[in-house]
Amino acid sequence: MLTIGQALRDAIISHARADHPDEACGVVAGPIGSDRPVRFVPMVNAERSPTFYSFDSGEQLKVWREMDDRDEEPVIIYHSHTATEAYPSRTDLAYASEPNAHYVLVSTRDADGLGEFQFRSFRVVDGVVSEEEIQVVPESDSAAAPNPDPEAAG
Repeated sequence: MLTIGQALRDAIISHARADHPDEACGVVAGPIGSDRPVRFVPMVNAERSPTFYSFDSGEQLKVWREMDDRDEEPVIIYHSHTATEAYPSRTDLAYASEPNAHYVLVSTRDADGLGEFQFRSFRVVDGVVSEEEIQVVPESDSAAAPNPDPEAAG
């Protein structure tokens, strides 16, 4: 089960809607081994595409080094689907390389009146997808504050 604070959930959704019609992407870091998402890190979709995303390699290296320096790991790796349901595609599975991460997908197709809004979480281990329950909990504003480093978002 993914337990996520309301403000973090809202930040992911806000990023997904702001980048629509392109896919949005990013991570939520947390202390290593805690399975606790704490620090929201929106990233740039290097593809700038409505059907595909990838992290910019330079930005990803910077973010992963920052997590290492802070004894963090990617607890959530998120992205949006702009015209389809929030379910991992074959391409998404090919890029799912963090077996401990929760892979959160947001469907923003509701922005075009094409369907219902979705916020779903999955585990992906050895190419096998398992949907998991999401528990949204209240949290303090400081725990969910967006990354204060303006360069981290591109």
